[in-house]
Amino acid sequence: MSFSNEVEAFIRDFAKDLDAGNAAVFAGAGMSKGSGYVDWPELLRDIASEIGLDVDREQDLISLAQFHVNQLRGSAKLTRRIVEEFSHQAESSPTHEILAQLPIRTYWTTNYDTLIEDAIKAAFKVPDVKHDVDQLSTTRPKRDVVVYKMHGDVHHANKAILYKEQYEQYYQSHAPFVTALMGDLVSKTFLFIGFSFTDPNLDYVLSRLHTSTKRNHYCFMRKEKIDTAEDEELNKYRARKQDLRVDDLKRYGIQTLLIDEYSDIPKILEAIKARFLKKTVFIAGSAETYGAWERQEALNFVHSLTGSLIRSDLRVVNGFGWGIGSAVINGALEAIYANPEKYSEEQLVMRPFPQFPTRDQDLPSLWEEYRQRMIALSGIAIFIFGNKAATDGSIVVANGMIREFEIAVSHGRIPVPVGVTGFAAEKIAAQVLGAPDEYYTGVEWIVPMIQELSNPAVPRTELVKKLIEIVQRLGK
Repeated sequence: MSFSNEVEAFIRDFAKDLDAGNAAVFAGAGMSKGSGYVDWPELLRDIASEIGLDVDREQDLISLAQFHVNQLRGSAKLTRRIVEEFSHQAESSPTHEILAQLPIRTYWTTNYDTLIEDAIKAAFKVPDVKHDVDQLSTTRPKRDVVVYKMHGDVHHANKAILYKEQYEQYYQSHAPFVTALMGDLVSKTFLFIGFSFTDPNLDYVLSRLHTSTKRNHYCFMRKEKIDTAEDEELNKYRARKQDLRVDDLKRYGIQTLLIDEYSDIPKILEAIKARFLKKTVFIAGSAETYGAWERQEALNFVHSLTGSLIRSDLRVVNGFGWGIGSAVINGALEAIYANPEKYSEEQLVMRPFPQFPTRDQDLPSLWEEYRQRMIALSGIAIFIFGNKAATDGSIVVANGMIREFEIAVSHGRIPVPVGVTGFAAEKIAAQVLGAPDEYYTGVEWIVPMIQELSNPAVPRTELVKKLIEIVQRLGK
């Protein structure tokens, strides 16, 4: 899918923020609405009717909620409305799922539902959820993500922020939340999704933020459409008002990304994910023997390849394949320790395969799960060698590496087999070169380079250079 120049620039920049660990998300009601939950107008429709008002004619919904509390002399019914609407189970939207797969460590939301933390758990991450002031001073062990639910949680609806009086008192009752949010807005790049920018809490924070920081943030906003059934002047009025709203958000450092439909958001996020993942390379390989290669020559090749990937500011994922894993580690760590201020041990992700079954899973099931998770971390998969000793002592193609190729393709990863290393890598190279349209759509330039990696006439000393060139071009 093609995007506007503005959106393309956002994709590049936000992927860089992800890589630097500086990305954050602020989720509004619109993000949950895609999963079937109600937004504020629908939440308050019956509430408005009870006090003789029409929610479609009201703009200040916070005051509307206050009117209801005033009339009934309490908020019990409003609280019960939240429990009724947000307690039922809902499936995460594609937007939730994609975001959970990205290395986003900070979420803020005014939503009461549990969709964000549910999606994070489904991505095998540990969320630390904060919906009460007292929770801000504690840290959940081994957490991967912090989710700040600044207006409360459906499971503690009696403490939810609902009506005007609570909003007016928020900066005293929830001062630590305001402080934490302002700190994150200064230090992280936020992406606002599903937000109308009418929330009084957010407006309060943003209004004080734009004078103290130049940090750039982003939000999605659907373009005002021309309604042929409406008066031409009314269409112009709506477009003009949107232009003014977009311009006003710039005061807070928020750049608006205009989209045609809300369904474009997961497509944009997928593009960000693809770009980010291309900074991570999965090296698949195992070797009982190195075939036409001398053992030391093969190990030097793996060592040099891994070190070059690290020095190219890429991450390396490997399952510590037999005969390959040690060279991957040595090559990566040599590059990292040679310049520890520039490179980090986080650039090397080793996932040794389990050697014993658990009570719940046998080894083949565990290995399949490991492969799925390892490859999901990467955007590019390099295949080298790929053989093992059979029970009779003969050398056979490693079927595990063939399976890794199948998983990589099924996940949309780009396979880069070094066919000249033989065995499974040679078999994979023959398969992709036999049907390049199936594997390299949109990156057709890679095909002759894959052919070179399978050509014994190409000096082996040039292979690493060619692989780095491929990876760098794919990452642009």
